[in-house]
Amino acid sequence: MANISKINRRAEKEKLQAAKNRREIVAAGLSRREMLRLGLLTGAGLLVPMSGLSVRARSSAGRLFDSGSGSGPSSPPTPPFVQEFTRMTVKQPVTALNPTPTALPNTVAGEGRTITHQAFSQFAPVKFYEVEQRLSNIITHPALPPQPLWGFDGLVPGPLYVERYGKPILVRNRNNLPVNNGGFGKNLVTTHLHNGHTPAESDGNPCDFFRPGQFYDQHYPNVLAGVNSTHKDVGGDIQEAMSTLWYHDHMHDFTSQNVYKGLAGMYLLFNDHDTGDETTGFHLPSFGDGVSDDSNFDVPMVFSDHLYDSETGLLTFDTFNFDGVLGDRFLVNGKVQPVMHVHPRRYRFRWLDAGPSRFYQFFLTDKNNLNQRIKFHQISTDGNLLERPVEVESVRISVAERADVIIDFSKYAGKTLYIENRLEQEDGRGPTGKVLPAGQGNLILKIVVDLPPIADNSVDPATITRFYGLPAKTATPRITRTFNFDRSNGLWTINGRSMDPDCQEVRARISKNSVEHWVVTNSSGGWQHPAHIHFEEFQFLSVNGAPPASTGLVLNGRKDVIRLEHNMHTKVFFRFRDFVGRYPFHCHNVVHEDHAMMLIWEIVEGDGDNITNP
Repeated sequence: MANISKINRRAEKEKLQAAKNRREIVAAGLSRREMLRLGLLTGAGLLVPMSGLSVRARSSAGRLFDSGSGSGPSSPPTPPFVQEFTRMTVKQPVTALNPTPTALPNTVAGEGRTITHQAFSQFAPVKFYEVEQRLSNIITHPALPPQPLWGFDGLVPGPLYVERYGKPILVRNRNNLPVNNGGFGKNLVTTHLHNGHTPAESDGNPCDFFRPGQFYDQHYPNVLAGVNSTHKDVGGDIQEAMSTLWYHDHMHDFTSQNVYKGLAGMYLLFNDHDTGDETTGFHLPSFGDGVSDDSNFDVPMVFSDHLYDSETGLLTFDTFNFDGVLGDRFLVNGKVQPVMHVHPRRYRFRWLDAGPSRFYQFFLTDKNNLNQRIKFHQISTDGNLLERPVEVESVRISVAERADVIIDFSKYAGKTLYIENRLEQEDGRGPTGKVLPAGQGNLILKIVVDLPPIADNSVDPATITRFYGLPAKTATPRITRTFNFDRSNGLWTINGRSMDPDCQEVRARISKNSVEHWVVTNSSGGWQHPAHIHFEEFQFLSVNGAPPASTGLVLNGRKDVIRLEHNMHTKVFFRFRDFVGRYPFHCHNVVHEDHAMMLIWEIVEGDGDNITNP
């Protein structure tokens, strides 16, 4: 027994030393390519099995120490539902920017942009913003120490942009991040507005990063897709209007670390139909001032999961876990398991899975009646309104997917409900497929219906028979391309190849104003992949050989993320138009993305290529 105890103590000491050594490598900000060059990774992408370093983690539920036992620390205790849910801070415009924005990159003044704005005069900005990416100490739970996070304006999540179609804006991002990353993260940044219909130079391409001390002007036209196309007479296609977007850092090889560290926020788009005022248009719950409980019934919610160091209580991230990183603490708008108080009326909740690797299936749970099946209405997928509201009892979203839902709390006055994730996921590979019984999942947000009754001028979503409708998808494609998300020799690949580390390779050149069909499949065995394309939305033509459904977990609508579950085979419809330039297609399990499950494609004037397997 004494010998066994001695062996266990020695093994634990080795684990602690390995973790310390690995944290030092992480703090050095080394990319996967740099670690390969230094001999820290094998050709198959595994951490070299050397003394004091250990091997790559095979499971990701908070397992920093991975000597093969699969054991590891968990976060310090954080009692749930002891802090208030926090609405996001609405970003305010500035009257002017100094220096004045220009179409050409202002490199003399310190701009990191190198590509000219292609639609600056056509969609001249009418509002200007300045946002600073910087270190800030954030309280995520009162039982934890202040967290040294990176935020836009020092906020986590970042400020909420509230915009309207037809009102172009310009956002000046200033990189004031520190040299010392505090353990993980890279202070080179690029901000992606996901999934804005944005010219390529303002898209936040992973390869268009800028450095501390520099700024980058991003031009967001806020126009409907099709505004410059040949298939619409004028103004773009209202059927392609978006509503719920988000923005996040997209630094090449470091997206997972930088987003996990706080660089993400949300961006809402209203128009003359989805107005933000429940007395007009579609009569959806009002956004109001975005802050007051008595005016704001349209509430964005960012869901994420974190792991905190068991000794220091500080946020920690294991870059040597290439499957995907899971935390054991669940956050909503940057707070661990908060509590929200609501009026007995209808609310619009905008749900976003910010990752880095967890999938969710959200239910509403009454702990006093676990047999009750609480239904509500889903009105969107990935920021695009459905043809009409769909009554559901759960919503499944993978990383970067969004879903807007309407919940009528008038039926639950005086009660307490919980947003519960019942989707079982044991590691970063993806969900097991098992949906847990009520009360046995993760209770993430407590909702107490105890505010006084208040006027509700929104409409019952069950009575809405149509929003915009969906664009036709019958046009003949110029080409059908196939993209297979897989693992090859231990590396994440698309069509057997990893992302070009120097960002020079363009895998597909697409003719502007053309239609393409893409076949997107998952052949990676036990892993699942949220496959995301920038710039254009798609519509499903088929999922596993069948037409997309009007009910269930894969709804018929417009999307920008394909939730590639086990051995899934999809065929999707794209129409490319309006702007030219380079955009990425990648897995939005951002750990997979950072380990090269990404490619670059380009919209070009004139003829595109004829490569069917880019």
